[in-house]
Amino acid sequence: MADAKLFTRGKVQELRDELRQSGDRRDKGFLRKKTALKKIVANMTMGNDSASARSFLPRPASEHGMQAMAWPDPDLVGLSPLFGDVVQCMAIQVLEIKKMVYLYLVNYGRSRPEEVTAAISGFLSDCNDRNPLIRGLAIRTMSSVPLPAIIHSLTDPLRHALQDSDPYVRKTAAIAVAKLYASDYGKRTVEKEGFVALLRDLLADHNPTVVANAVASLVEISDRSTDISLRLNATVAGKLVAALGECSEWGQIYILDSLLSFVPQSHMDAEQLAERISVRLQHANSAVVLTTIKVVLYLMNYMEDESLIRMLERKMGPPLVTLLSSGSEVQYVGLRNILLIIQRRPAVLQNEVKVFFCKYNDPIYIKLAKLEIMYRLTREENVSEVLAELKEYASEVDVDFVRKAVRSIGRLAIKIASASDQCITTLLNLMQTKISYVVQEAIVVIKDIFRRYPNQYESIIGTLCENLDVLDEPEAKAAMIWIVGQYADRIENSDELLEDFCFTFKEEPAEVQLALLTATVKLFIRRPTAGAELLPKVLKLATEEAENPDLRDRGFMYWRLLSNNPAAARDIVLAEKPVISTETDRMDKGMLDQLLLHTGTLGSIYHKNPNTFIRTARARYLPDSPALNASSKRHLISASGFAASSFNRSPVPSGSSTVPNAVGIGSGIPPAVPSRPAGSLAAPGAEPISPISNAANDDPYGQLADLDFGGGVGAGTGGGYETDMPRPRGADEDLLF
Repeated sequence: MADAKLFTRGKVQELRDELRQSGDRRDKGFLRKKTALKKIVANMTMGNDSASARSFLPRPASEHGMQAMAWPDPDLVGLSPLFGDVVQCMAIQVLEIKKMVYLYLVNYGRSRPEEVTAAISGFLSDCNDRNPLIRGLAIRTMSSVPLPAIIHSLTDPLRHALQDSDPYVRKTAAIAVAKLYASDYGKRTVEKEGFVALLRDLLADHNPTVVANAVASLVEISDRSTDISLRLNATVAGKLVAALGECSEWGQIYILDSLLSFVPQSHMDAEQLAERISVRLQHANSAVVLTTIKVVLYLMNYMEDESLIRMLERKMGPPLVTLLSSGSEVQYVGLRNILLIIQRRPAVLQNEVKVFFCKYNDPIYIKLAKLEIMYRLTREENVSEVLAELKEYASEVDVDFVRKAVRSIGRLAIKIASASDQCITTLLNLMQTKISYVVQEAIVVIKDIFRRYPNQYESIIGTLCENLDVLDEPEAKAAMIWIVGQYADRIENSDELLEDFCFTFKEEPAEVQLALLTATVKLFIRRPTAGAELLPKVLKLATEEAENPDLRDRGFMYWRLLSNNPAAARDIVLAEKPVISTETDRMDKGMLDQLLLHTGTLGSIYHKNPNTFIRTARARYLPDSPALNASSKRHLISASGFAASSFNRSPVPSGSSTVPNAVGIGSGIPPAVPSRPAGSLAAPGAEPISPISNAANDDPYGQLADLDFGGGVGAGTGGGYETDMPRPRGADEDLLF
């Protein structure tokens, strides 16, 4: 019978009759029996193998003409009623039949715990069969049905199988141990019967496939257990590497991954092992390549020979570039891993930035990943060609891609000081296109450039102000408002510009409202006459009509501060801001070392430790060792999740007398700051600031007068306030993709 004809839904009774009527003397070679079993397996494949996957007959429409639910055909049910008939076929000594019977038992053994015991005698008989394929199949099937009765019966056959003369049986038994350990009852059995020690002995097996399976099982057990930890010494690690050449691709991955359990005790151990496995970088399988890179990067932390490290970094570059010729999905995995690698080891791809230029037919997620890598690899030597490429991207049709390209230009200006003029010129050229989202994104990044290079590019403020009409996004509005407030004394009509924004104050999001409030205060401080009329209006809107508590609190703070001490307000609001740098978008080296231990896994794609998104996963940590080099040891993260050097192991003394009057310790009250008379610290030559009237008719918030916003007792209850433009995503996080 053709295989296609087997894939027709059959009724249980028909399949049972066909199974029982076959296998007699007239059925030569058990052809009819094989056909009946093939039909059962085909029905399992199609989903006709459980009550939840029944076939449904159409039900007549209801009297209202609505589509009614379907009801099941009682003759088409799951195949579990055939359990007894299928078990009887185990006695037939035909390998093809046994394979199909075992496949059925794996699917229905758990759902029929009472009846599966009838198959135990057949299993035990097959475990002692002369044919190693049948012995292996029996071990594999029993380990796939983790019921107490089966596991109890499997104990002795599994012990013998781990020491079997045939490598097929040994490699199957090695995986069976890991399967047993995954169940609660099987876990206790594995620990009690000493199967882990037998697995350890298999690491010295002469067959590389057996070694690979033993390693895979030990790694799996180590990941699941809190008591068992896999640790390899230099001798065992060397033997595992020697078996790599004869293993399959997946066997190589298992062995390479297990080398992370080897902690070098000397620089020479790490250097020799890295040199031996570096030949795997030329493998055609991308998983083997990524796993090899993971192990080499791990061993680099224990190396001393800088020339060898440089050589290995050069070797890793071409295999990573080769990943970009794969399909989009493999490309994305490679790009996300490359992004981690170049942050920790920039020399790996430092001269390959052109490889990451976007192609017109790249999916958007590939383009965005390439943009980030281009930014990381850009240096003074290649910034001109990267800027030219980014300028081309800004004319693409994909809005998200264009935004990221424009933002990358601004990030390059902050990263490379010598290229800031080129970046500003490029951004101004893009603004001339008058494309709304291009102009707005350019204004956002120019605001960050102003913070990075104060008093250097203020000449372009007039050009920015010409584009106020196209601003319709909160981030762009907030950036423009910040620019107007920060340079209010250099923009003649800054009060008019801010007043225009105030007309829609109530409708704006909190980000824009906070920026407008701070900018108005800056205007009042820099030009009291111009801001005298606008400031009370904005303060009233912020404190009386706003619903956002942060906005109200900031309004109260500014009102009290300007009412009681205008000079202090000047010092606070116009204080020198910290210069933006690119250090904030770099991942900590300790975290990078930790994530690089998960290269090629989901953790390296999400850039998170697996235990943060998979409940049963375990984070990996770079183990300490006498061979660990100083750079890695300085950023070492312990299993507790903190830098190893960040703890003070000495006990903290008890008793309040040990920390008298300490700031923020014990009482929670900051030290008092002496109050200063209003206007005593006004800058020489600055326009004097008149305090806002504190009279009851002018200030409806007189009940707040007892609060000391200058830092006196009780100031700790008001919280901290930022006097700069609000940055909801963090101080410099808007520079990140």
